[in-house]
Amino acid sequence: MRGLAMTRRAALGTGLALPFLSLPGFRSGARAQAAPVNLVLESEVVILDPHATTAAITRTFASHVFDTLFSMDGEGMIRPQMVEAWERSADGLTWEFRLRPGLRWHDGGTVTAQDCVASLERWAPRDSLGRMLWAAKATLAATDARSFRLVLSRPFPMVLEVLGKPNAPLPVMLPERLARVPVEQRIREPIGSGPFRFRPADWRSGDVMVLERFEGYVPREEPADFLAGGKRVHLPAIALRVMPDQATGASALMAGEIDYMQYLPFDLLPRLEKARGVRLVGLGGIHMFQGNFRINHVAPPMDDPEIRRVLWRCADQAAILTAIGVPERYRAPACPAFFLCSAPLESRAGTAEMAFDPAEAKRMLAATRYRGEKLAFLTVSGSISQAAAQVMIQSMQQAGFAVEEQAMDWGTLLARRGKREGWHLFTVYANGTDMFSPLTHFYTSNTCADYPGWDCSREVEALLRDFAQAGDAAERRRLAEAIQAAEVRHVPAVMWGQFTIPAGIRDRLKDVPRAAYPMFWEAHL
Repeated sequence: MRGLAMTRRAALGTGLALPFLSLPGFRSGARAQAAPVNLVLESEVVILDPHATTAAITRTFASHVFDTLFSMDGEGMIRPQMVEAWERSADGLTWEFRLRPGLRWHDGGTVTAQDCVASLERWAPRDSLGRMLWAAKATLAATDARSFRLVLSRPFPMVLEVLGKPNAPLPVMLPERLARVPVEQRIREPIGSGPFRFRPADWRSGDVMVLERFEGYVPREEPADFLAGGKRVHLPAIALRVMPDQATGASALMAGEIDYMQYLPFDLLPRLEKARGVRLVGLGGIHMFQGNFRINHVAPPMDDPEIRRVLWRCADQAAILTAIGVPERYRAPACPAFFLCSAPLESRAGTAEMAFDPAEAKRMLAATRYRGEKLAFLTVSGSISQAAAQVMIQSMQQAGFAVEEQAMDWGTLLARRGKREGWHLFTVYANGTDMFSPLTHFYTSNTCADYPGWDCSREVEALLRDFAQAGDAAERRRLAEAIQAAEVRHVPAVMWGQFTIPAGIRDRLKDVPRAAYPMFWEAHL
């Protein structure tokens, strides 16, 4: 941590861009109009196959280069995107879809219904919601060049919600020849039909990736709204720049070397807020993050629900967010909602059992069969999630747990959490758009699955099936509350806070969509 702090001071103390920012492609003088807009996203795009990973950065890439049959708007409603019209039979078993005219692939080919059928067949087995839909599927086939039919073996009311879900891996469409490539092999030529086109000649790993406006893209007529609507592109190209660290990116933003930075470091916000020509954007509700301490249910003593429930009393969300440095305006008050506060399925079920209470934690733990077993808590060195874990560890130790932090890089943590033994908790945070529904929430939707943490609640599993079959919003809200009440008892994970990490935008870049994900249709200079 000390070394990182010294790097930040050195970078910001100069007030100048670092040397590599002067490489060809960055704006300067007379080239300003010709050069692409420079962006710094959360990380480098390294996986170009949109079906192959749940990585958020690949989702951002996919939402620009590819397109989906349906998409979610800013209110959480599912709207048609590539689809022009659809019809469902009275018994709910047969769904007919017709594509919009004029859809084209980036290599010039026409998008066909057979392309879409092959794409869905490739995507569905890789996605939890896709597998749920496929379990109800009887047949899926093209009926003409622009139409295809889905026949179900039993009703599944959430067909459109699955086809338009915003969670990675996105159900994007590919040309049939690419959709036939096994996901394990990954596609190497990302050809989509979205508003931007990947420019392979300008991709330099570790440096820059360029996406250019696809002149053959025909947007929908209605206004753009989150991932839905008419995506009109005004920028000729966008350059996704790779930075060595957040401080370097913040320095470049203030110096005018880049136009957009997705995640700003909390400790530099005071300076960024005063920087001339820079505005900060932070959003609420489903556009926020949810932090979680994931629990390993197969590692004793965490296989005991009575011991797991003590952890609710140890989680001081206010102290954790303060330790991370999240200003009040970028956080939600202590949030007990599994499916996010200020979101459609917010619930307060079990609030009394989840409240931070050090004295009660100590009393509860003493009443369990816990006998001082040492707990391994995995963290990512130098991350905000590490700071969250350190506050939690202190609270757990005060309650009587013997717990030690094991710090490592994210790749090592991913490898460690994939093993059933050797760890008890790890800390992580995820986009709210991944966590605001029981069907997508990582630690609810994966119950009784082969998923790190290996929790299994048959009660939650049954409620999830009911939720997927629910025919109206009121019933889904009731079931979401029942699921949360069950999860408070089961404790698959403990939330450590809901917050947003603001983005930084130079004033010259206007009308960037306000959303949880970086989006650059509608934006202009």
